[in-house]
Amino acid sequence: MPSSTPIMDRAAIERSAPPTLTPPISTPALRVEGLTKRFGEVIAVDDLTLEVPRGTVFGFLGPNGAGKTTTIGMLLGLVHPTRGRVEVLGRRVRPGDPAALRRVGALVGAPALIPSLSARRNLALLAGLVPGHDGRAAIDAALRRVGLGDAAHRRAGTFSTGMKQRLGLAMALLEEPDLLILDEPTSGMDAAARREVKNLLREAAAEGVTVFLSSHLLHEIEQVCDEVAVLDRGRLVTRGPVASLLPDATMVRVRVDDPVAAARRLEALEGVTRIDANGSYLEVEGVDPQRLVAFLVGAGHVPSEVTSGRPDLETLFLQLTAPEDGTRTGVEA
Repeated sequence: MPSSTPIMDRAAIERSAPPTLTPPISTPALRVEGLTKRFGEVIAVDDLTLEVPRGTVFGFLGPNGAGKTTTIGMLLGLVHPTRGRVEVLGRRVRPGDPAALRRVGALVGAPALIPSLSARRNLALLAGLVPGHDGRAAIDAALRRVGLGDAAHRRAGTFSTGMKQRLGLAMALLEEPDLLILDEPTSGMDAAARREVKNLLREAAAEGVTVFLSSHLLHEIEQVCDEVAVLDRGRLVTRGPVASLLPDATMVRVRVDDPVAAARRLEALEGVTRIDANGSYLEVEGVDPQRLVAFLVGAGHVPSEVTSGRPDLETLFLQLTAPEDGTRTGVEA
């Protein structure tokens, strides 16, 4: 199955699927219960339980090695869980049984394209796998939606990385899915293209499509997602609406000559709730900028730069996933 979208024979799906009532709209688009995956002695995903409401853009975050890709593999029936269950749009997902995924589009990693074929022919090949599918209108709509209408006749092998990702998105959107599962969909795109994809995802959610989005671009996740979940070392560490997860306290960022020594002095300042030395800077929460600067000047640490603002998703992510030895994990801001 190409990584860009679950490919399946629609007739086979219909034969294999027992008659069922359409799940009520209150049924979560995605439900995961006790999901666990072991590779020998390594626990990649550890007892993950999660629900994704319909019509939302849901961010799935975690440092490298947190278990995100393994989780997505289990959501799509590509990886067999050690235990636990996955339900998509009210139906149980089982490896080797594509019935539950007939209303799901996915882009996981680099899309599986045939370089010698045009963008249109790649989509036509996919549409042709569904008996009775009138692909022409859907292909045109998908290409326009991802901004490739003018490149429809170009060979996919001549595309840039960002254009290939757009074509992968078009493949995921071709069947007008009710659920989109996307892993790093803006990889290789420039800022303008990433903005277009963000707008596309919000438009899709407004039309009732649920988007499950895994990405390292935390500022984009913060801008586009309604809710987020953070996975670390295979375990869920937090989840909820983005606004409710971010602290209300002001964060002050100051540049000083000796951040470590200044941090030690700041431990005596009443009201401080967090101090983080990061290179030449200190990030401090719980105290207003004027008090902080006055204290530092009095202690002999005169700041050369002071900025303040509300903590963002990157700050929360780094706090939740910081290793015990204090080193930083790789993440794109």
